[in-house]
Amino acid sequence: MHPRPSADCQQGGPMEMLPASVEGLPRRESLLDKVDVYIVLISRIMFYLAGAAMVGMWLLVVADIIGIKLLKKPVPGGTEFVTFLAVVTIGFAIPYVAHLKGHVAVDLVVGHLPPRVQSVVKSVTVFLSCILFAVAFWYTWDFAGVLRVSGEVSMTQKIPFYPFVYGLAVCYLVTLFVLIPELVRAIVKVARRWTP
Repeated sequence: MHPRPSADCQQGGPMEMLPASVEGLPRRESLLDKVDVYIVLISRIMFYLAGAAMVGMWLLVVADIIGIKLLKKPVPGGTEFVTFLAVVTIGFAIPYVAHLKGHVAVDLVVGHLPPRVQSVVKSVTVFLSCILFAVAFWYTWDFAGVLRVSGEVSMTQKIPFYPFVYGLAVCYLVTLFVLIPELVRAIVKVARRWTP
């Protein structure tokens, strides 16, 4: 199949040949896009684990209420289990919510700024978010190590605290990896808007 001449060529313009279909060509993925796919996949799996923990928490609360009201016997360590499941529910949901941009954003002032300034504000905000989650990961991981060494456990069921704190630290790390591609894209957007 031969390429067809462009409209300029038909009107007597320069002789340039255009391919019959440019839209069908595959778009080249950057390294950032490839890494982003895996990070989103990991955050989605963590989100499903958070959902499973939430369902477990609901079932445990219902079982505890039924046990207290009907059998006069609560679930042993029910409060502790609910607390640990709440940590999993909240912590493991953070990365995917960050990917979906499901957090609360107040843009009463920023929404009225020029697009160039908005892009700068967004890049600064994402940068500060990266710093926040990097620091949160560092201190949470360190605190989990302290809990592991001290051997601190829950009061009635003697469940160790440190695995849950390590899990929370991993959640912060994955959230950081979710935000890094967003930061790179925000910086690129600023550079494009501010370069003549």
